[in-house]
Amino acid sequence: MSPGDLEKLIASQISECEIHVQGGEGKYHVSIVGDIFDGLNSVKRQQVVYKVLNDHITSGVIHAVTMQLQTVTESGS
Repeated sequence: MSPGDLEKLIASQISECEIHVQGGEGKYHVSIVGDIFDGLNSVKRQQVVYKVLNDHITSGVIHAVTMQLQTVTESGS
C-alpha cells in the first residue's frame, strides 16, 4: 500500500482533517490534524485511526504505524 493509498483510505472515513502519510513496505508515519480529536486523550485519538486501519493491520499489509494526532488548535494551523 502506498502512502497515497493510505491517505485516501483514512480520508474516506475521517473527514475534514489534514492528513499526511509517509513510509512504505508496511511501515508508516501518519500525521492527522483535525477537530475530530477535540476532547479526546491520546489513546482515544489512536482508537479513531485504528478503527480505519485494523483490517489492513490484521491482514499484514500494515506492520507498524506511528501517529501524530492533533487538533487544529494544538497544531497552530
